Amino acid sequence: MWTRSELKMRGKAAFKANYLRCVIVALIIFAIAGAGGGAGGRSAIDNVPSNAPEGSEIETITEEYLDGAITLNVTGSKAQEFIDDFHALIDEIREAEGEEGVKAAVFLLAGIFGAVIVIGSLVTILLINPLKVGCCRFFAENSYTPAKLGELGYGFRSGYGRTVGTMLLTAIFNLLWCLLLIIPGIIKAYSYRMVPYILAEEPGLSGKDVITRSRQMMNGNKWKAFVLDLSWILWLLLVAVTLGLAGALYVNPYREATNAELYHVLK
Repeated sequence: MWTRSELKMRGKAAFKANYLRCVIVALIIFAIAGAGGGAGGRSAIDNVPSNAPEGSEIETITEEYLDGAITLNVTGSKAQEFIDDFHALIDEIREAEGEEGVKAAVFLLAGIFGAVIVIGSLVTILLINPLKVGCCRFFAENSYTPAKLGELGYGFRSGYGRTVGTMLLTAIFNLLWCLLLIIPGIIKAYSYRMVPYILAEEPGLSGKDVITRSRQMMNGNKWKAFVLDLSWILWLLLVAVTLGLAGALYVNPYREATNAELYHVLK
């Protein structure tokens, strides 16, 4: 059995023994999380923002202008201003190019949005996920001896195809569970939590075996891992108060080192 205090004590010791490198890698992980969130973000096309304040006015541009090609919903205080600008743009295109020009412009806009989503997804799959595995490799190695920054490239130089495929399969599984309900999706995310660590330390396992191993390791430990995550709330408040400085220099590498200790305990 493991305790939060034990993991945090060991994580803090490992982090402090290799302070500067841990800070650098934790900053990379933070950047990865931001890039992954951006690449996985939803398009403004056919979508109403989920964080719109309740009761906000929603303006919708529909077939009158776009002949059914696209529907764009805009929510919030800037909605009317955006709608007016969009109407003016469409009128200018219609005056210069006619209705066919409007349709062509709309399809071009949709194509650009689609290309951005595709490129972002490819960057996540081919670059960000292997780098994430390298970061996990760094902190897993750092638990025993001060790790070097060269460990960040592990996901690219050792079993790159397996890393890409397994991380993609894990993301698909997570997405499918989230489509059922949010809570099952969160639970399954904890089941797959150890996947990048196992990829970083078990080159002989297939992708399917890696996912199975993660589920086995987290069996009976998901709730405790969730409570471990909750235990960082006060630290995160400190990060907010210091405008992220405390996170960059202390809290983030401390958390990542502790997560690596959790992996070792479960392993």
